[in-house]
Amino acid sequence: MLVDMAGRKYELPRRKFAIAPAVVNLITGKFGWSTTSTANGLFMPSDHTLTRILVIKHGALGDIVQALDSFASLRAGNPDAHIALMTTPGFVSFATMMPWFDEVIADPRTGIFNLAAAWRIRRILRQDWSIMVDMQCSGRTKRYFTHFVMPATRWVGTAPGCSDRLPDFTGVNNRDRMMKTAEIAGGIAKNADMDWLMGDEASAGTPLLFTPSFADCEFPQAGRYAVLVPGCSLAKPQKRWPAERFAELANALLARNLTVLLVGTDDDRTAVDAVLAVAADAVDLCGKTNLVKLAQLLRGAAFVIGNDTGPMFLAAKTGAPSLMLMGPDTDPSMSAPTGLTVTWLQASPIAHITAKAALDALEKLGLGPAA
Repeated sequence: MLVDMAGRKYELPRRKFAIAPAVVNLITGKFGWSTTSTANGLFMPSDHTLTRILVIKHGALGDIVQALDSFASLRAGNPDAHIALMTTPGFVSFATMMPWFDEVIADPRTGIFNLAAAWRIRRILRQDWSIMVDMQCSGRTKRYFTHFVMPATRWVGTAPGCSDRLPDFTGVNNRDRMMKTAEIAGGIAKNADMDWLMGDEASAGTPLLFTPSFADCEFPQAGRYAVLVPGCSLAKPQKRWPAERFAELANALLARNLTVLLVGTDDDRTAVDAVLAVAADAVDLCGKTNLVKLAQLLRGAAFVIGNDTGPMFLAAKTGAPSLMLMGPDTDPSMSAPTGLTVTWLQASPIAHITAKAALDALEKLGLGPAA
């Protein structure tokens, strides 16, 4: 209503208006307010009665797999909460399939001089999260807490000054460490069910992480094949058991009437070719599996043998009898996969692990004698 100098009153028409998102982001980032966008374009205060949890877990694959039980536990203890996961772009599709998250946020982990990306992450971290759960506990996430998070925000992690500082987990398995982290955030201990990754619906999803050409191959009969994972991170070649050892093991398994499958990404091509040069009857599936097909393949294996690398953690999580081969770079107390049918061997250097030692370990997991 307006009143002129003569005292006359004028009613102004009511009009809806929308605030530009960029303006809202600037205002809310400045003062720590939180809003949601309505269907008609208006921005309204968020519902603060809803518990909103942000989990930060960037990767890599083995780390993500080791976190699955903690994800499930967090959801079990917070069934009505809005739970979001911040992860790297390569794992967004994988995380979207998981049944525990309402939202998946990509964090490309750009350099400090990428101001636009840094501003975006700051804006995300300054939303009205009830609690932030740092399962990465890296230098990057500590910087996020120090520079981007509102002072009153509850943060579970190792960042100095955070509200819920985690204890020293030296010597504690990574899976157990993240389970404790979830418990602090209200989680109830639960083992993650992997059925979401095993069904036909999962198989029909977007190809993940690996070249999706496995559809051209047929699955061998479950329980009648062994999977070898001869590759690992190119940045740590010292974590690779020698190809000739893998080949010797492959030939021994073939002699025991098991089909031997070699898996890996295109980065593992050289390692796989070196095994095939000596174990020509092994089946080459390198670069031919997406993550869903790989998980299904691993689940049906009689045995899975490989280096300290992501697919080995996935194999253990699916319940496949698994043998991890470790060099001095791996601390088994913290980084060994967990499970009732999982074991490991370690030597320094890793080449000192013999094929016979690997066979002996597999026999303890149920491998039968040679024909």
